[in-house]
Amino acid sequence: MPAESSRPHYHQFSHSLLALAILTLAVYLGQDILVPLAMAGLLAVLLQPVESLFIRWGMHKVVSISLALFLGVVIVTGLGILLSMQLADFADDWPRLKQHLGEVYDTARRWVRNEYHVSYRQQDKYIQKAQAQTLDSFQSADALGVITGPLGTLILIPIYIFLLLYYRLMLLHFVVVLFAEEYAVRVREVLTEVKAVIQSYVVGLLIETACVAALNSIGLLLLGVQYAILLGVMAAILNLVPYIGGLVATALTVLITMSYQPQLSVSLGVVGVFLFVQFIDNNVLVPFIVASKVRVNALVSIVGVLIGGALAGVSGMFLSIPAIAIMKVIFDRVDSLRAWGVLLGDQTPEQEGSKLFRLPRRRRQQKANVEEH
Repeated sequence: MPAESSRPHYHQFSHSLLALAILTLAVYLGQDILVPLAMAGLLAVLLQPVESLFIRWGMHKVVSISLALFLGVVIVTGLGILLSMQLADFADDWPRLKQHLGEVYDTARRWVRNEYHVSYRQQDKYIQKAQAQTLDSFQSADALGVITGPLGTLILIPIYIFLLLYYRLMLLHFVVVLFAEEYAVRVREVLTEVKAVIQSYVVGLLIETACVAALNSIGLLLLGVQYAILLGVMAAILNLVPYIGGLVATALTVLITMSYQPQLSVSLGVVGVFLFVQFIDNNVLVPFIVASKVRVNALVSIVGVLIGGALAGVSGMFLSIPAIAIMKVIFDRVDSLRAWGVLLGDQTPEQEGSKLFRLPRRRRQQKANVEEH
């Protein structure tokens, strides 16, 4: 069997494309199983230092994992209770918000009729058709879809986290043994770097989300927006979806704010607060907190988020950035895949000091002489 470096370039390139296509198809077909497992993997890496701390204190492995998992569940439950208290007050004002949304809907229908000459009856047909298709998609869900739905996911993720932490060494040993013995050192280096990337990303993401939620809430409170804390936290959670979540959060917050405070100045203030927070997030929080280990360029991030959304919905959009970061770590370590690592990275040839696109001085002088004549 020829060595990897002796294979033709088109052979290596076609194998890389085939592997990416198989991986994409596997994610699309098995998203109900793979997405919760991937989420559990991120959280397991986040809880692993806590488990190690309990083990150093002399606790049994099972007890350490259970305590770390219990601590995580308590924190998530506490945040959920705080949000639910805000949502309960928000639900009391739902009729008023529903009335305002109805007015916005009627205005949009009139605009569509005037601008595109689509009658109300035709609009109703389009809406009824979309509702029927959505209902059919829900009714066609099989037993696996019911089991792996939102309620099933809440049950499966803690179980996955416990088992991933318990069998962590066995899984790592499997990955090392999967490759030839001469690559064992390199495989261990890749696994160590992948772990560092995931931990840095998840911890940084939590810090970033907390900062964005605090800044959003403070700005909305200064504007006197009702349910400022709830809207600020919801916007921070939506901001977890890169690039797209911020736009959705801004539009949703402005729409809700207008139902209680229809003044244009307040709505513009909300947009201004969110733009300011996004500027701080993109130029301060993300570069120094989140992106210290995750070095992925913006173009690949946007395309990856859209592909993740098409494959696995909102969860796929959230998981796209750490998945791309992990692939970059692997690509940079494999000679035949190094070009893909360059594509995913954020270092331009000029920043790396590469002379790939620079002509030698003699050739530049010859080219200048030819152009003069």
